[in-house]
Amino acid sequence: MREFDAWLAHAPYAFTREEKRQHLMQRLSALTELHKEHCEPYRNILQGFGYDSAATTIPEDIPFLPVALFKTLTLKSVPDESVVKTMTSSGTTGQAVSRIFLDKTTATHQQKTLVRIVSHFTGAGRLPMLIIDTPAVMKDRNMFSARGAGILGFSMFGSERCWALTESMDLDIDGVSEFLARHEGKPVLLFGFTFMIWQHFYQALKASGRTFNLSNGILIHGGGWKKLHSQAVSSDAFAKALLSVSGLNKIYDYYGMVEQTGCIYMQCEYGHLHASIFSDVIIRDPRTLSVCPQGRPGIIQVLSILPESYPGHSLLTEDEGMLLGEDDCRCGRAGKYFHILGRLKNAEIRGCSDTYASEY
Repeated sequence: MREFDAWLAHAPYAFTREEKRQHLMQRLSALTELHKEHCEPYRNILQGFGYDSAATTIPEDIPFLPVALFKTLTLKSVPDESVVKTMTSSGTTGQAVSRIFLDKTTATHQQKTLVRIVSHFTGAGRLPMLIIDTPAVMKDRNMFSARGAGILGFSMFGSERCWALTESMDLDIDGVSEFLARHEGKPVLLFGFTFMIWQHFYQALKASGRTFNLSNGILIHGGGWKKLHSQAVSSDAFAKALLSVSGLNKIYDYYGMVEQTGCIYMQCEYGHLHASIFSDVIIRDPRTLSVCPQGRPGIIQVLSILPESYPGHSLLTEDEGMLLGEDDCRCGRAGKYFHILGRLKNAEIRGCSDTYASEY
């Protein structure tokens, strides 16, 4: 499965519709056969579907797994001794969590892909990095939670790292101020999860009466919006609030999940989430599972070319979204762009922000 390296020769948003579909179909078909051969539960599921590789000719026909299966089945396509890392999804207390088994090859794919996507927005060099979280989250290096995995993954973009919160989740105003003073006038990268940024960074800074100068900052944030939307905090209000206390004006949300780590969907300057050449989205009707046309809400299916150690290349999520367009976003990036509408009704809370907020 050496074909992955060929994708790295291309810019992350270079493929238009037809060329992407051709490359994507070849890779997804190969991954389906790989996992069919090496993962017995997946093979049994394909048999139940009546899967016929000869009749599977377009990406929409690639069989998908409901993402919740990773909570109940052991889905891996490599022997135990090849597993170098096991990642778990976010979940509230008492919830089952997904377990994702990574070998060295898949972990490397994830890291390289994340670098290509994020560098497209931040630039090629590493930047001084402010992590809006507590170092206490990085406890078990062998069993990574989604939150810890997110922090670890984005940390490689930092030339120097500063934790904005103490172990008791208080904003370290003096520590952050000293960090910013050392890098005054230079670009700074910030990373965190949406609710935690709002609750422990913005709210705490506002209550203190202090301000930070982050006019040269670039914030990347992810996780669920459910708690903030319940507080009537929109993405626009979120951005305006941060601007008011810090001068921060470059803010990029992203959509991603531990089941397809590395293939994140970054938000462009016009507020649209974009699929890179490494991934794609399909919107499906919640009743028939047929493909929804552009502009019609449905269940989000995500495709990824990365997973070789587990059958996670085609997953039906528990999120609702809507395709906005393809190859014609005003930002100039090729590929599909879409909008997240929220969690499906009765779906478990599982976004890093929403999980933390529900226990906060």
